[in-house]
Amino acid sequence: MDQLAIFKALSNKTRLDILQWLKDPELHFPPQEHADFMEVGVCVGKIQEKCGMTQSTVSEYLALLLKAGLLEATRIGQWTYYKRNEKAFELLGDFVKSAL
Repeated sequence: MDQLAIFKALSNKTRLDILQWLKDPELHFPPQEHADFMEVGVCVGKIQEKCGMTQSTVSEYLALLLKAGLLEATRIGQWTYYKRNEKAFELLGDFVKSAL
């Protein structure tokens, strides 16, 4: 776990919002036709719509969260879906409790 990458990824309000929304996607996103939220995650287009930002900005944010290990990505056809990596949040919580 790269703590610096994680804390850098967490240092932005929109990225924090994305992580919060993905914690309970059924509450924060409309239903998806082609994929189950819990199985594969939320389509990047739905995340971009909710953020109200350009696709390039949201893609950059998602890439940073993915690189930090906080998200998992699944590609189905032309679509990419994102969900939280809950194991990473467990490890982060353990790190904060024990080291900080």
